[in-house]
Amino acid sequence: MTTTLEDFWSERRAEDPELPTEVPEAWSFGATPEQADELLGLVLRRVKDGTASSLWDYEATGDPLPEAGELSIVTDGAGVPRAVIETTDVRIVPFDAVGAEHARAEGEGDRTLKHWRRVHEAYWRAHSENPRGFEPGMPVVCERFRLIWPTPTPTPTAPAETQPPTVSA
Repeated sequence: MTTTLEDFWSERRAEDPELPTEVPEAWSFGATPEQADELLGLVLRRVKDGTASSLWDYEATGDPLPEAGELSIVTDGAGVPRAVIETTDVRIVPFDAVGAEHARAEGEGDRTLKHWRRVHEAYWRAHSENPRGFEPGMPVVCERFRLIWPTPTPTPTAPAETQPPTVSA
């Protein structure tokens, strides 16, 4: 498995020369290697196509906000590049206004808003990069994305003549 970002991106560009020459930003989900692996697994299984970050954390670190159309390399808990995603939508909303649809898109737990709120409040209380930590009305960067690589493997279907006949009652 390729471990350097440059080699990983070179391989992706060999597969798709339309990709930009500049290596995109690389990052992992979560705050621990275990979280990174778990959340990456959801992305690779196509369960997760959304994520949320604290706007206050972006302000504290000086990192730029994600933008629609932006590509990112997602790494696992060991920092190995494993996926390429494209940001499709970015919205900033208060924590207590994040909706059930976004919670479902994040793919975690039972995918409910109740679970999302509990887990994200705990996350920001424990791992926030700014002194404010968590507040119910804090601004949350809700990002949606699509998995670019690895590409889905088509499921082969049986030719029509070998499929069982349709029986009507």
